[in-house]
Amino acid sequence: MLRDGEVSSGGYTVDYGCGIRVLDGEKTGYAYAESTDMQALLEAAKAASAIAMRGGSTKALAIQPTSMSAQRPDYYPIRRDWRIADPAEFVPGLMRLESKIKAADSRVSKVIALLGYSVSEILMYNSLGELTSDIRPMASLSVSVVYISGGSVQTKSASRSFRMGAEFFTDELIDAVATEATSGIDAMFEARRPAGGQMSVVMGAGASGILLHEAMGHAFEADFNRKGQSIFAGKIGQQVCRKGINIVDDATLPYFRGSCNYDDEGVPGQKTYMVTDGVLTSYLHDRISAGYYGVAPTGNGRRESFRYNPIPRMRSTYMESGSDGTLEDLIKMAGSGIYVDEFANGEVKIGEGDFTFYVKSGFLIENGRLTMPVKDINIIGNGPQALADIVAVAGDLKVDPGRWTCGKGQSAPVSCGIPSVLIKNLTVGGAQ
Repeated sequence: MLRDGEVSSGGYTVDYGCGIRVLDGEKTGYAYAESTDMQALLEAAKAASAIAMRGGSTKALAIQPTSMSAQRPDYYPIRRDWRIADPAEFVPGLMRLESKIKAADSRVSKVIALLGYSVSEILMYNSLGELTSDIRPMASLSVSVVYISGGSVQTKSASRSFRMGAEFFTDELIDAVATEATSGIDAMFEARRPAGGQMSVVMGAGASGILLHEAMGHAFEADFNRKGQSIFAGKIGQQVCRKGINIVDDATLPYFRGSCNYDDEGVPGQKTYMVTDGVLTSYLHDRISAGYYGVAPTGNGRRESFRYNPIPRMRSTYMESGSDGTLEDLIKMAGSGIYVDEFANGEVKIGEGDFTFYVKSGFLIENGRLTMPVKDINIIGNGPQALADIVAVAGDLKVDPGRWTCGKGQSAPVSCGIPSVLIKNLTVGGAQ
């Protein structure tokens, strides 16, 4: 970590252990041991069995073997292993990042930069006789910059994260992060809170895909639907948005955070279409939900570590490019409203689909063009309704390379993306 002009702190850990899952019908028992000593494993297995079998039997699930390709997937080959790299060699790069940021803007008051990396070795075996393994690298560079102008203070953050080895940390990466951390600062200081109300919203390509992830993606996870907790429960085969819209959850994007050669149940990574031409065609399944629905698992059984039970989780979730022109075309089409290029914190109710997201960066749209930068507003809506209210999708899909992490009782690295989209009738919480 770089703070106050020097790299003065760091950390190193090794985590090791084994998790054991036992299924009795729809019931799951899970326990873990922080070693692979046979006695510890037996105790974990007995504990998992006791949990699963407590309370009588439940509906039997047909858990089927997974179709394995003869060729092992490798969506994130390691060219230079972090475990043999000298941490000291990365210090000059962090110093260079700070220097570039300070040189770009005289209003910079503080720079905090963090380089983090890990390599995970995963071995998975099940009672179907399937044995799989995966070596998963992860690298992240993030920076937070404090700007002061007069009596006003603004903070801008930027990050890049990929499943890569030490080849991740390049001069090009440092330049890209520095550029992002120093762009748009004038607009941040000039931004004002606009009048609120119901209006059209244009979402910019890339990072605003977090709204797609939170407000819609979670509602497509099969456990929520199996339990009847999702607004999309029972809607497979139904039209949920306009024709031409495709929404994907993808484990196969090379080097992206959400990619996985195998999920944490040993199912090969794959590309899953949740919405195809506007029709809901698939939920996101682990082996348990797939057995319940009588379909093949989609490779979405993921967990934070061996201490957690795999559950349906997103990977890289995005909407494919559309055919309605460019971002500029969508802004003209909107006429008036709000353009948002980055969201911050948000809240979603999975059952009802209602969401609220705070806008980190955006502009007012007036007479078909961008005018005043805006701040301190929320975008409020309903996920299924917002999906149905998409009236235009540009051809500029971007999967954001930032350090996204999804929480669902446990954390998992994910990626998200979207092309520029125009949504009518969202509520913007602004000045009265």
